[in-house]
Amino acid sequence: MNPDKKRLRRTMMFLNAQKPALIKDPYIYRPDSLMLDLEDAVAENQKDAARFSLYHALKNIDYRGCERVVRINGLETPFWQEDIRCAVAGGCDAIRLPKTESAADVKRVESAVEEAEKEFSIPEGKVLIMAAIESARGVMRAMEICEASERLFGIALSGGDYTKDLHTHITGTGIELMGARQNMVIAARATGVQCFDTVYTDLDNMEGFRQDVETIHLMGFDGKSIVNPRQINIVHEIFTPSEKEIIFSEKVVREIDRKRAEGIGVFTVDGKMIDIAFYDGAKRTLELAKASGVYKEDL
Repeated sequence: MNPDKKRLRRTMMFLNAQKPALIKDPYIYRPDSLMLDLEDAVAENQKDAARFSLYHALKNIDYRGCERVVRINGLETPFWQEDIRCAVAGGCDAIRLPKTESAADVKRVESAVEEAEKEFSIPEGKVLIMAAIESARGVMRAMEICEASERLFGIALSGGDYTKDLHTHITGTGIELMGARQNMVIAARATGVQCFDTVYTDLDNMEGFRQDVETIHLMGFDGKSIVNPRQINIVHEIFTPSEKEIIFSEKVVREIDRKRAEGIGVFTVDGKMIDIAFYDGAKRTLELAKASGVYKEDL
């Protein structure tokens, strides 16, 4: 398995792949992933120019550890296959498929990625896939989409198109997204892939953005798509374990290891009843803290 399938992805920042000024140095803001967009951000008569810009950026720019994901055009367009060839030839880390509605959609992209890896002498399995879910049909098929390919590292909600399909609109409350969000998180957790929330486009409402990020964090998401560098610190703050959470998780792991050796199954830590079921969650908190750079111990 490609080890990057499980890498830290709290933020995934969208950038228009056609604009060199936008894609030359976005790593300075330290998002976990960059979403280099060939789809909605690029006019139909500019697709070739965008691919040219993308290819040379991927070949020549050191993105300093930021993951480089390329959003291709949809499978209903004549552009997507050349998008994949360009992105793979340039050395991208992953392909994002928009408007995913079935496992068959993912498999079509998987096949094209495999062919491109062979064509351009890229190591087999290097390029991962993520699937954007943008319709009611896609939400209902989230489980089969998650299971469609070993290359697939995650699914992401695209709220704008989804709410149109649902005959509603983005309200800022999150009510209209709740069903899709929960269904997608459950499907992702059941299949062992990651799950990412949709963008929040009201850049003047940072308090509303913070509340939105806190909501999806509590729901179990791995991260959020973003459209502006101002949003990065808030997402990273909320998705990085606090010192209090780290200290408690350390205590839980140590106590469970100790008590298990003594044959004790239930006990208390800081006044809270703990048993073996807490172990995996505590270990996960410590692993996330390590990946986020705020924890250096060996637990």
